[in-house]
Amino acid sequence: MVLLHVKKKEESLFLFETTLTTEVKKVLDTVVAIHNGRNKVMRLLAELDDLSKHGITMDPRMQGLVLEQIKELKLVDEYEEQCIPSGGFAFQADVCLRRNGRAPTKAMKEVIAKASEEVKYKIHRDRAKEGKCLTLKTISESLELLDGAVKIVYPMGIPPYDPVRMELENCEELGHHDADQVLDPASTTLWFTVKQMQNDKLLKDYLGGNEKTKAVVKLAKLGSGAPCREPRLSEEERKQIMLLEHRKREELKKLVKDDDQSFYNEDWADNTKLANTLQGVTSVKWKP
Repeated sequence: MVLLHVKKKEESLFLFETTLTTEVKKVLDTVVAIHNGRNKVMRLLAELDDLSKHGITMDPRMQGLVLEQIKELKLVDEYEEQCIPSGGFAFQADVCLRRNGRAPTKAMKEVIAKASEEVKYKIHRDRAKEGKCLTLKTISESLELLDGAVKIVYPMGIPPYDPVRMELENCEELGHHDADQVLDPASTTLWFTVKQMQNDKLLKDYLGGNEKTKAVVKLAKLGSGAPCREPRLSEEERKQIMLLEHRKREELKKLVKDDDQSFYNEDWADNTKLANTLQGVTSVKWKP
């Protein structure tokens, strides 16, 4: 199996496992789906953190308004009494005036936190360093795990306009999120070294015939040109070179500080010995 280390610019994303006989188009579609799914999970994790801290999102008409303004306008959130977290709530005001402040209790917060930590580990980019691949199945399992945690904490559900529910039901408003991070397979290309991989070709046309190959490929938008090349030296190799250079400099400093200059009086150190002999001044000695 071939291991592709997928990157975007200089950012390491994940490892992807495939075969040399797979079409580039199929690899691209799957890699883009994993990339978008991973971003979706990360957005969901951020919203779940807010949900755990400040409760459900208020009615869009009430967001950004202080309590006095809500009363004055006689606005009522129909979901506030329906969507109460299991075990009650502990009020924690949202300074952004976006959520209603009815946060879950400590025990329910731990349910969300535990699920979030497990998911973060599953999709973390450092998993690539450990040789662990990311798959669509992993993305799906992560979403199911977070959905289960939400249902435990909010058995009566959460409002349809809450970003957490919108992410879980795939109806999120991308204009309000990192829309520039969402890739479209039709306008995305894969690059290997300085070559754009053509969709109608196979991976072996670029990577050779060894199935045990590990290669770095990069995602880029169509027409944006070739991504920057990989550095010749890894970060660890650069550190080792800098350490060796530092040690050499320290050794040179010690030699420069050495006050023992008596060797200048040795015959072998006199580069004017022949001239002095001819001039009859061989008895002259250098004194520091």
